[in-house]
Amino acid sequence: MAPRILLARHGQTAWSLSGKHTGRTDVPLLEEGRRGALLLGERLRRAPFDGLPGVEVRTSPLSRARRTCELAGFGDRARPWDTLLEWDYGAYEGMTPAEIQAVRPGWLIWRDGVPEGETLAEVTARADEVVAWAREADRDVLVFAHGHILRSIGARWLGLPLEFAARVRLNPTSLSVLGWAYGEPAIESWNDLGHLVA
Repeated sequence: MAPRILLARHGQTAWSLSGKHTGRTDVPLLEEGRRGALLLGERLRRAPFDGLPGVEVRTSPLSRARRTCELAGFGDRARPWDTLLEWDYGAYEGMTPAEIQAVRPGWLIWRDGVPEGETLAEVTARADEVVAWAREADRDVLVFAHGHILRSIGARWLGLPLEFAARVRLNPTSLSVLGWAYGEPAIESWNDLGHLVA
């Protein structure tokens, strides 16, 4: 079976709750985020995942992703990887979409990028690096990272331009699976929050 990549977005933080662009600022998980990470771990220990024996795990080095990984039960198997860092939002770090729209009406990050931060080409290159690594693996891989970089990986897995990521939401503590259908890259599941439903 061709390898798949499982994408776990970090748990809820104060900034993700308020909608602030959280790039390289190291914001800790809220209690809700920690609880969600534990529930995600329980989900991954049950069928059909069965604990993902043998899976290769990598995590963004930022604490919100690393802690989610640890609470989910994969910390001892994970390697930090700078390629999984969130988009560097530059001048827009810590701003909400409404605040950005007030100074730049019509702005869309997936088309317009950010001033003083990473370019669309740079984010695309990082996403492509993750996709290449996952496809070269001889087993499934699991990554813990952030909303925009994971959406970028999803777009690039499908061979689509980064702008496609504008069309797929990704909530905190969600689980997504990128795999294959008839030999072509496909989304098996996306933004799955079933483990958070009481």
